[in-house]
Amino acid sequence: MSGGKAKLLTDEILGRLLREQSTAAVLFHHAIAERLGLGPTDHKCLDLLHERGPMISRELAALTGLTSGAITGVVARLEGAGYVRRDADPQDQRKQIVTPLPGPRRDLDAVFRPIHRDARALLDGCDTKDLAVIARFLRRSVGFLYQQSAMLRAQGTLTPPRSDDHASKAAHGRGHGHE
Repeated sequence: MSGGKAKLLTDEILGRLLREQSTAAVLFHHAIAERLGLGPTDHKCLDLLHERGPMISRELAALTGLTSGAITGVVARLEGAGYVRRDADPQDQRKQIVTPLPGPRRDLDAVFRPIHRDARALLDGCDTKDLAVIARFLRRSVGFLYQQSAMLRAQGTLTPPRSDDHASKAAHGRGHGHE
């Protein structure tokens, strides 16, 4: 592939396609959460517990960037819905180990089975080389996204412009792409 064509494809991937795919994935996971009777944050926390196994609440908070109070609420809702259980940490009774329960996994499987079947059709035209490229990209992007999330959290929150600053810029022709 020529350097010019590779640059155009790279620009399209980074400029539009990843953003569109990310938005579609967020909306998709909102719909999955609704189907399961959960909020999107609760669903993704449950996903992390299934992926990584039992962990203390503080670890879940660190992974997600949620406060300890928010994680307490998430775990309480997941426990109330029957998706997890909390046990005292045998090393430190002040900590709780959150464990995903295997029984409700059937609910998750029932929701995801038809989705996985339909998603398989997306890969039907791919040969082994194509699948290897897709798998490599996805594995690398997961690590990249966790790394970028940690870096963004470490940088803190940007202070949004005050509404009077925004109004002043607009009145002077700034703040709407005119800079």
